[in-house]
Amino acid sequence: MTCVNCAASVSKFLERKGLQNVQVDFASGEVRFENGAGGFDLEEIKSGISRLGYAVRGEKKENFWSLEKKLVIAALFTVPLFLLHAFHSFGIESSFLHNHWFQLLLCLPVFLIGVAHFGKSALASVKNGSPNMDVLIFTGSTAAFVYSLIGTIEKNSDYIFYETAAMIITLVLLGNWLEKRAVKQTTSAIEDLSSLKPETAKKIMPSGTVVSIMQEDIQKDDVLQVNAGDQIPTDGIITETASFVRIDESMFTGESIPVEKSAGEQVLGGSVLINGNLQMKATTNPKKTLLNKIIELIKNAQHEKSESQILADKISAIFVPAVLLISILTFIVSTIFFDVTITKALMNSIAVLVISCPCAMGLATPTAVMVGVGRMAKNGILVKGGKTLETFAGIKNFVFDKTGTITTGRFKIKYFEVFGDRSEDELKNMIIAMESRSSHPIAESIVKEFSQNHTPEIFPFSEINEQKGMGINAKDNSGNYYELGFNYNQQSQKSEIKEIDFLINKKLAATIGIQDELKTNSKEIIQYLKSKNRQIFLLSGDNISNTKKIAGEVGIEKYFAEKLPDEKLNLIEKFSQEAPTAMVGDGINDAPALAKATIGVSLSDASKIAIKSAQIVLLNGRLDSLIQAHQISTETLRTIRQNLFWAFSYNIVAIPIAALGFLNPMWGALFMAFSDVVVIGNSLRLRTKKLGK
Repeated sequence: MTCVNCAASVSKFLERKGLQNVQVDFASGEVRFENGAGGFDLEEIKSGISRLGYAVRGEKKENFWSLEKKLVIAALFTVPLFLLHAFHSFGIESSFLHNHWFQLLLCLPVFLIGVAHFGKSALASVKNGSPNMDVLIFTGSTAAFVYSLIGTIEKNSDYIFYETAAMIITLVLLGNWLEKRAVKQTTSAIEDLSSLKPETAKKIMPSGTVVSIMQEDIQKDDVLQVNAGDQIPTDGIITETASFVRIDESMFTGESIPVEKSAGEQVLGGSVLINGNLQMKATTNPKKTLLNKIIELIKNAQHEKSESQILADKISAIFVPAVLLISILTFIVSTIFFDVTITKALMNSIAVLVISCPCAMGLATPTAVMVGVGRMAKNGILVKGGKTLETFAGIKNFVFDKTGTITTGRFKIKYFEVFGDRSEDELKNMIIAMESRSSHPIAESIVKEFSQNHTPEIFPFSEINEQKGMGINAKDNSGNYYELGFNYNQQSQKSEIKEIDFLINKKLAATIGIQDELKTNSKEIIQYLKSKNRQIFLLSGDNISNTKKIAGEVGIEKYFAEKLPDEKLNLIEKFSQEAPTAMVGDGINDAPALAKATIGVSLSDASKIAIKSAQIVLLNGRLDSLIQAHQISTETLRTIRQNLFWAFSYNIVAIPIAALGFLNPMWGALFMAFSDVVVIGNSLRLRTKKLGK
């Protein structure tokens, strides 16, 4: 496919076949759809796409007549025709060079290339009910060629415009080629991430022998060897290493500084081992790694249509028929009402056809979204859906969770008080067994601190359940019931300390006193949002004293404390009804609120619940990445508006100029060929554009 209208033709065809959620991306060549109620025949789908003028990849070998070869051959025959036209303009005459039959021989190969390249697609799009850009190019070049052919037969020099027909085809092919190269750059984020997938892995066999296998052959629980400089082949757990190793995880977090890891810690497929060597146990097959999930999220984000794109697509759908009508009216009105010669009227009509560019309108939004989503991904920010970029730039209310968001979430245990006759070690074993099932920052901190000077033993729980935002409960084989965290909102004697209660069969068995601290960059993000005139709220399940203290330290005037998950939901719903609202949380206990907000922003480590609940995921867990996310979203929206302004203005100005006869068709073809490249070029500026505060 060569343009957005090509994708629209394929999409419309698939929808007519009863397929649902059709997504066609002309840039990557990917087509996605879901089965409709009536099912589908894959071979029939492939055949139908072929009839539209496109080939399904893998169905046949690379087409010999590539776009590049068509352009080169067309240019070789067009250049002499253009020079003939230029010589004639300067008064240089040659009976041989200006022979009409000789010009026909030069133009014919170019015209045939145009018929093959534009004609099949144009006719198929008309039959499909969604005429594309190729209809305008095919109509304009054919009109010029046929008119010239009549002049050749009738030996009338006034009818000869072979150079116009050839130039239209060649210049549009040139524009398609430039567009193809430029669009490829907008999808570089996906290609960069895909290139991080290692091709091979070193598998340790039960005998101890190390064998090389293909990365796609890795199975869950395989034991793998990774040496310094190697890419981690898949997600897994370090089972053996001589000491701490340093791993570059910048493709996931955007952080250039390698992280130190040791035995028992998780590693991610695609990251790079900087020093040392390790053995690891695969926890998933390569198709289910975090890297693949990220690539899939980026693809989905780039495919989803925003409001601007939907509007542009609707206009593009009626644009081609409208231009054809304007072209016909130009010819009729010029000859009947303004006494313009038929030749001049025809050239004006052809100029209207070739100057028009619905591609620029179709490219305005998706190219900007592709670049914006890609830039976010390279900074460790995942965006779910192109619509999210537009929406996030217009968010008015920002609601922040406290624990793990405004504060570090790295809790220190200040005291552990035991009640009853159970030993401290036994209670710690129970708590570790329960909290190890949770990804909440509090749970991770408790497990880490309790495990430092205590060797945990396996406790035989038969069932463990986590209730997001409230706590965790468990049962053992004897029917005893354990609860952790359900009453942790009570206020301790020291207001800065949070207490978590551990109950066994509804009786208090222990209390854990923990203390959190403020993130160093919390004030920065609050000040940034205030400078953008955004409303900011702090929302917490913690007691009023702690919440008020943290809100005051970061500069948030409006706060809500001691709120349970259902109460948080009600508040988020209320804010969202008043104005577009973003909920910023850790992605674990805030999952319901993240899903309820206009935009959910998770600061978690891209856990499954975070990816599922939030529209934006900050992989590095840094709050100041929210500034980058907002700035990139704002710049993307600005770029979309600039692109649409250019695309609409270009056509609004150019079409009347062509209709009034002030534009030669060849110049029209040249301007049209570069109009979409201008739009893409503006989008590409997003890749390196400096983000202002």
